[in-house]
Amino acid sequence: MAQLLIVYHSRTGGSRQMAEAAADAARDDAETILKTADLAGADDLLKADGYVFCAPENLAAISGVMKDFFDRSYYPVLGRIEGRPYALMVCAGSDGENAARQMARIATGWRLKEVQSPLIICTHAQSPESILAEKTIPENQLSSCREIGAAMAAGLSLGIF
Repeated sequence: MAQLLIVYHSRTGGSRQMAEAAADAARDDAETILKTADLAGADDLLKADGYVFCAPENLAAISGVMKDFFDRSYYPVLGRIEGRPYALMVCAGSDGENAARQMARIATGWRLKEVQSPLIICTHAQSPESILAEKTIPENQLSSCREIGAAMAAGLSLGIF
């Protein structure tokens, strides 16, 4: 069975909910590994056939913990995972485009194959209180995360990617 690795970081719950929704939808068609960015590493990337990377936008960039995952893993897998499919999800307070762009640049360096456009869910958190508050992603937006997980798993399972 194909293996899908979903790596995420979440401080206030938004990205976690997004990653869990994608993982729940993927489990029917692929072995699905859901790991936090602080625990994921090169070995996980090497074992997987495809990836979903999910991070919050922090100060118009990916979170430091997610960046650390990429930093720790980048060179150990360079040249060893080329061509594998990936998708991106971002939980943003205002925009999310730069966080998605950063992760896409890393995936390009690994020569991964983008199979879906990045999904950015905007919480519109703008005050310090709302930025730091626990997030609840609405069901209609979580359905988009489920679609990404299901599509990634189906594509891996059917050998489309």
